[in-house]
Amino acid sequence: MIVLDSHCDSPSQMVRLRDFRRDNDHAQVDFPKLKAGGVDASFFALFTPNRLAPAEAHAYALRLLDELDRQVWENGDLVAFAHSAEEVEINKQKGLISILIGMENGSPLMGSVAEMEAFWKRGVRYITLCHNGDNDICDSCAGEGRWGGLSPFGRELVAAMNRQGMLIDIAHAADATVRDCLEYSEAPIISTHSCCRALASHRRNLPDELIRGIAEKGGVVQVNFYPVFLSDEFARVLADSGLEERMDAEDRFIANPADPAARAAWNEVQDALIALPRPGVREIADHIDHVVRIAGIDAVGIGTDFDGIEVPPSGLETVARLPLLFGELRSRGYDEAAIAKIAGGNFLRVLRKVQEKRC
Repeated sequence: MIVLDSHCDSPSQMVRLRDFRRDNDHAQVDFPKLKAGGVDASFFALFTPNRLAPAEAHAYALRLLDELDRQVWENGDLVAFAHSAEEVEINKQKGLISILIGMENGSPLMGSVAEMEAFWKRGVRYITLCHNGDNDICDSCAGEGRWGGLSPFGRELVAAMNRQGMLIDIAHAADATVRDCLEYSEAPIISTHSCCRALASHRRNLPDELIRGIAEKGGVVQVNFYPVFLSDEFARVLADSGLEERMDAEDRFIANPADPAARAAWNEVQDALIALPRPGVREIADHIDHVVRIAGIDAVGIGTDFDGIEVPPSGLETVARLPLLFGELRSRGYDEAAIAKIAGGNFLRVLRKVQEKRC
């Protein structure tokens, strides 16, 4: 069995001065935690916020990529880059954790297919088309509906990504964008970190219709661990806690990660968030169950969103505790073959399929 996490935001934490060789306090992911959690492969996403103009986003994505390169190459006894399913398997045989690269938000492409190809050459293997706002590629689930789905450039980009063998990730996309991707993509599409709208009503979650559509096209939905997406009740708890008003502590930390006071203030908010009653392993398994029930065992995996979420699920505060989820699935009657598919087999199948279609 290969355990693969399809989305975590660790490059953002790297540029915030986290040393991934260490087992860090107040960290959801680092190399020791990946090892302790039995994770064989993890996609580290190059996240760029919507507030950055495309040229700024491009420069920032390259900065993230350079720091990721540095920390992986300096820890070659623990981790190694992988760019295909085969390389993940080879690294596992060598006792190394595979680090794969995704891009969250296509803004750094600056409206250029050539930039997509350039990021492919640097190792990027999926692109999350948008984040929490419409961009020049498509409409976001948190946007105003600028294009009614994919933009003209978005349709051109989808075709180019198919030719390149680049995975199309519709996490954060508007429903209309997902429908367009299902129509225009000749290859399977994925959602690297989404939950089920039938169980929690957040607009980031996918409705049953689109989960089935992704499955019918041969793709996979990777269940997100963010408590707000897992449970409407937690969204109410968080809103009532008053802690959202203190989230600017994270902005101050991001602006100056070397400032001990800024780091301590953000850690204090994180501790207060963890003290809230939160959904946990059972609720994650509920979302996995739902995808399996409506779309089949081949349609689901895990995309924790760790290092990009300010509060983790109860009992799964770090990736080191990931085996608890597989234990919960076993208690629900999933056999080892099914768990192997959920743990990483389904995503690797899609990765192979999409890369086989390269022109």
